[in-house]
This record gives sequence, C-alpha cells and structure tokens, in this order.
Amino acid sequence: MIGRWHGLVIDCPDPRGLAEFYEKVLGMIRVQDDDGFVVIGDAPDRPGVAFARVADWQPPKWPDESAHMHLDVRVDDLAAAGAQVEALGARRLDGGGERFHVYADPAGHPFCLVSF
Repeated sequence: MIGRWHGLVIDCPDPRGLAEFYEKVLGMIRVQDDDGFVVIGDAPDRPGVAFARVADWQPPKWPDESAHMHLDVRVDDLAAAGAQVEALGARRLDGGGERFHVYADPAGHPFCLVSF
C-alpha cells in the first residue's frame, strides 16, 4: 500500500454553499472551513469530501460533456429523495433509469440518487 484515501475534492465557485448542500444530502458535518476550501465528513480524522474554490467555474454540459466522475447517493425512495434535493437547490437532468435519477448540484456537478 502506498497510501490511504484522504478525500475527494470537488471544484466549485462557492465552497461553503456547496458544502452546506452536501451536508444536508449526506448527513455529514463540517470538519474544516477555510476561506476557499471546506471539508465535510463523519469525523475530522476520517476521509471526507472537500470543496475548493475555482475562479471562472464552468460546470459540464450534461449529457453532452463528460463529468469525469460523479457521486452516487443511495436512497430508499427515489421520488422522496428527489423532491428533497430539489428543495435544496438541485435540478433533475436528462438520463437515469428505473433505479437511479441524475441531478445537478447547485454548482452544476452531476450526481445520482440510486435505489436498490
């Protein structure tokens, strides 16, 4: 082993705003809050999701451009979870299927709600 996973960094225009969105979606807490860089997770000493300020952020144009990676969020009820993320500022994107729906977070990053 070379190292251990520390976290996933998501580029965005407003790290605090996007961290707040994902705190509510994933039930995580803020473990670091610096100007331009915010981290959420379940504890300060465990891997987390970070949000880094990038000037002139341009989200991918779904589905024409690849997002390169995205988060999958497991939920019990796709319709109920979809309504909740939309109330937080997400928007539904084209695509998806019977067991997953595609959304864009407030900064435009695609993510999926997945139900099994």
